Amino acid sequence: MLAAAPLSMAQAAAPAPPSRLGLCAACHGAEGQARLPGVPNLAGQRLDYLRDALRQYRDGRRSAPVMRTAVGPLSDVELEALATWYSDQAPAARTRP
Repeated sequence: MLAAAPLSMAQAAAPAPPSRLGLCAACHGAEGQARLPGVPNLAGQRLDYLRDALRQYRDGRRSAPVMRTAVGPLSDVELEALATWYSDQAPAARTRP
């Protein structure tokens, strides 16, 4: 059996993505850069904003059926992990037209 390669300092220090990231990443990207037109980038958004928005989608206070379906079954702990993950990601550099 081969020994695993040692982790770099960056790999060792990087937090693991949240377990529920997959469904979010399908539209918003794993690093918060949207992959679909009209879908907002989440990278670098304020933690309190993301946390509140996710709770509002989950609880039905914001009307977006796809978001309600995606976050409806998530616990507060899972929502917090997702909000923290996306707020910690670096936003994309702005480009000028």
